[in-house]
Formats: sequence, C-alpha cells, structure tokens
Amino acid sequence: MVLLTISSIASWGVLFILLALITWFFANKAIKQFLFGNEFTNLDKPKDGSLKVVDGKNVTALSKGFNINLQGKANKVLNHNFKANTYAIKPKDFQGLKPIPKMMVKVGDKVKAGDKLFYDKGVEGVFFTAPVSGTVSEIKRGAKRSIAEVIITADETIEYKAFKKASVASLSKEEVLEQMVESGAFSAITQRPFGLPATPNQSPRAIFISAFDTAPLAADYDYIIDNLSIQDFQTGLDALNKLTATVHLNITAESNAKFKNANGVQVNYFEGKDPAGRVGVQIHHIDPIKKGEVVWTIRPTDVVTIGKLFNEGIYDPKELVAIAGVPFEKTFYIKANKGASISSLVTGIDTEENRLISGNVLTGTQVEPNGHIGSFQNQLCAIKEGREYELFGWLVPQYLRPSISPSFPWSTNEKLAFEANTNSHGEDRAFVVTGQYEQVLPMDIYPVHLLKAIKANDFEQIEGLGIYELIEEDLALCEFVCTSKQNVQAQLREGLDYIYSQS
Repeated sequence: MVLLTISSIASWGVLFILLALITWFFANKAIKQFLFGNEFTNLDKPKDGSLKVVDGKNVTALSKGFNINLQGKANKVLNHNFKANTYAIKPKDFQGLKPIPKMMVKVGDKVKAGDKLFYDKGVEGVFFTAPVSGTVSEIKRGAKRSIAEVIITADETIEYKAFKKASVASLSKEEVLEQMVESGAFSAITQRPFGLPATPNQSPRAIFISAFDTAPLAADYDYIIDNLSIQDFQTGLDALNKLTATVHLNITAESNAKFKNANGVQVNYFEGKDPAGRVGVQIHHIDPIKKGEVVWTIRPTDVVTIGKLFNEGIYDPKELVAIAGVPFEKTFYIKANKGASISSLVTGIDTEENRLISGNVLTGTQVEPNGHIGSFQNQLCAIKEGREYELFGWLVPQYLRPSISPSFPWSTNEKLAFEANTNSHGEDRAFVVTGQYEQVLPMDIYPVHLLKAIKANDFEQIEGLGIYELIEEDLALCEFVCTSKQNVQAQLREGLDYIYSQS
C-alpha cells in the first residue's frame, strides 16, 4: 500500500514536471528561434504598416496587435425606452484640467443645454457646458475638495440655448471657432501631443478622426452613424476644415459607405488587429507627430454634434452607447446625451461581484451603480471581479482566458470568445524585457525603453524614444500582455506630465 502511494505521488510529480517543461518550451524564445528562425522572436525595431490594395484602395495593413475577443458584445438593437434622470460632466474626463476649475453655476441654478458650467484658466478659451437642460442638483466633491462631477437633474423636455444657424461655407474660421467655443462643442477636441484639451489659439497641422474601434466590446461606428444624421456629420467635417489644412477620416475597407463618401476629407484605409482603431496608431502611419507640432483628434459622434450646432443652432451632444458584457441580461445600444446616468441600466447586476466600467475594459473608468458615462466614452461594460486565486494557475490555467502566450493552446484561435474577469493573474514584478510589448504595438517605437526612461526621468531619452506620439490608450494592450504586471498607462501619463511641465 505504501509503495502504491509512493508510486502515485511519483507519477503526479512526473506529470507536473512534463507540463512545466512543455510550458517552458512554448514560452522560450531561444528554442523557437533555433527551431523556427527569427519569425517568432525578432525583437528588432518593429516594422509595420505596409500598403496593400483592397478594392482599388490603398490600405495600411498592420500585422502587429491582438484582438481581445470577449463575450457579451452589444447587439445592434437600439433601446428606445432608456431615459436618464441625471447627467454629469466630470472635470477629470478632460486631462490636464485643474482639480478645482472655475465654476460658473451653483447648486439650484437652472440651465439649458449649451449653458456654461465651468472653465479652467489653464485651458484658455475653452468652456464646458451643460449637455441637457435642468437644475444643477449637486456639485460632487472628491479628494482635497476637487470637483468630481457637476450633476444636472434633467427636464422632462430638453430646452436648448439658441446659437446661430448658418451655412459653414459662409462663415470665417474665426466665426466657426467662436460658435464652437461658446457652445462647448470645442471641448470635444483633444490635442496631441499630451492628450490635453485643444485650445482655439492653436494652429493644428491636421485633424484626425478614427471611424472604427478595435477595442474589446467596442461600439460599432457603422451602426452609430446609421442612427445619427449623416448631414450633421458632413457639416461637422466642413466646420473642421475651416480650422486646419487637412482633415483625415480613418476607416476600414468594410466601413459604412456613409464614411467612405464623406466630402472634403482625406480618407485613409486601415486593416489590422487592436490597436489599429486607435487614432494615435493611425497618426503614426499617416503623418507622425514631431516635437513642436500640434494635431487635433475628435470622435465621429462629436463631429455630428458640431454639425448639428450649425445646422440647427443647438448644442445637442448625442451618443450611441454600447451596453456590453456577460453580466448584462441583454446587451444593446442606447441613445442619450453625454454624461447620462447608468442607474437604470444596472438594476439587475450584482455590483459586488461585477465591475462596471465607463469605456472599454482596457482604458475605461470604474463607475459606481449611481454613476455617469464619461464625456469621451460610448461603452458601458460589466465584467466579473476576479478575486479567486488559482492553484498552480501559472502551470495549468483553470479556465479559458485571452492571452498572447503560445503556451495556452487556444491563444491562436481568434474566433474563440472569452468570459474574462478583472484578475491580473500575478503581482507587481521586476520590469524585464520580454518582447511582448513589441508584439502588440504596430509603431516604430521602443515602448520598454521609453517606460524605463520615464522611471529615470531622463528627459532627452524620453523625447528621443517617441513620447510625443503616444497617450495612454496607445499602450493599453502593452499593459494587458505585460508579464511584469506594470501599470503601463499610468507610467506613460507620468512621463507625459513630466515632459509637458518642462515645455
């Protein structure tokens, strides 16, 4: 009996050793290089973005990247019954604003859609305005008296502040800018480098619009534009053309014909896995940002808002928001103004066991059940909290999950959808060079070297390694694949803030 027990233990020991050897074999780049050549292990400076022709169009094909295919994608059904009681504008949604901006309203004030709520003296000439009409019901404070949210209890019927209705073609650049600034529509534009709110006194080299999104559970812009006004979208493009020499509209070969037929813009075609839909990656392959240059970026829905401002003379920032994730009993889209409350959408979800995220699961912000959707976000996602530990999880994962590691047999099955959770599967570790970042970043940049230069506050190295081309979302996948479990996006923001403070 004792010999039998010893034999069983030995058998299990041999099995674990074999599994460990197999895992090590698939993960070891030196062995694969010896057997298969450099195709699997090339850590040289990445080369990506080759051109190919699809249906007579030049398409920038990106080979690097990774699609995180999650279960719970939003069905293309519009929920017409949704109605939010409150809306909120959050200063922290706008990178670089002071924690306590200058308030122009107080609790109890009545406002119309387009009325000014606050501004920041550091962001010259930009006002942040009410997305709906109603009563300012709360100015919610955060740490050190910072302003977290300006909450408006909405009227039953929205009233709009009146702006000038006009043909954009008949207006000067200054007139277009003035109306966009006064209405708050201008606050939707982001400047690069640094990812800060654009200011009207800038002269951007170009404006870039990404009309497709490759993030996990992303909203479908083709479906969105079908449910918004294409006339307003075109007018918005015409207005943006008054502000710069070139407006770039970036799409895929399969994109909606409404995007393909847009006038007055340079249409650029892209193909590839996430992060191909990130506007920073697209700028890198179209016309990279150099030190001293400024470009602007804006989302398609905000272009529609600008168009409606001139066509109808009202500020009406409509969003189509994808409600996605396995914890939702049904997934769908809602149409609502910016900053809508999510409370009526999450009544059936156990918020102790599931995390609510405004935005996508890589770059979004965790929100409470009584929270509001962010100003630049068109997704509300829910995923399970990953609090449980796996015994020998590094060796034999107990459930399927997305991964780029070839030691997971399913890693090459791009059609397989996963039910992910928030578990990071590891603790903070030494920051080592693995080549993983380069696998998923289709940019001519050394991300690991850049992040290490940021840790060292090496100004010249940070500049030379390409920080002007990046903001957090561009490296979100690097954070996901990181074996060292580095908080990549936060580290990049530290570097951006450091360089900006020295400029």
